[in-house]
Amino acid sequence: MEKQSIKITTEFIKLDSLLKFSGLTETGGVAKEIIQQGLVKVNGEVCTMRGKKIRSGDVVFVENIELTVL
Repeated sequence: MEKQSIKITTEFIKLDSLLKFSGLTETGGVAKEIIQQGLVKVNGEVCTMRGKKIRSGDVVFVENIELTVL
């Protein structure tokens, strides 16, 4: 499993924006699709809400990539 850390400078970032910002998806539309398909986990649980607020300390899993938000 590949592990990456993403630093945000705001209180939170929306899940679809995080996937685009981190480079895991090329567009917000692609991020929306994989979130709706149930392919994204937040802190170990499947999340289908693209607007979910991701805060520092949260861990997002997409396929074999683990993103830790700092």
